Amino acid sequence: MDTNAYLVLASASITGLGMVTAAGLAGWRGWLQLKRQELDHSHAGAAGATGAASAGARIEMADLRERIRKLEAIAAGVEL
Repeated sequence: MDTNAYLVLASASITGLGMVTAAGLAGWRGWLQLKRQELDHSHAGAAGATGAASAGARIEMADLRERIRKLEAIAAGVEL
């Protein structure tokens, strides 16, 4: 094979890998957004039902939010 064929094959491979990576990242961010909405919904339901969240529930919510922040940082490629 000549040099042009190798260049075309390499560029097509890199383009395909980029497309798959972009699709995976979009799916990951969508999943994180879904989980955030579930947390917000459950938090709003708990606060509305009891009037005020207990200390344990607030600690758990803070822990879950911190986990989501860490997952978003990993998805964005940021080192913690």
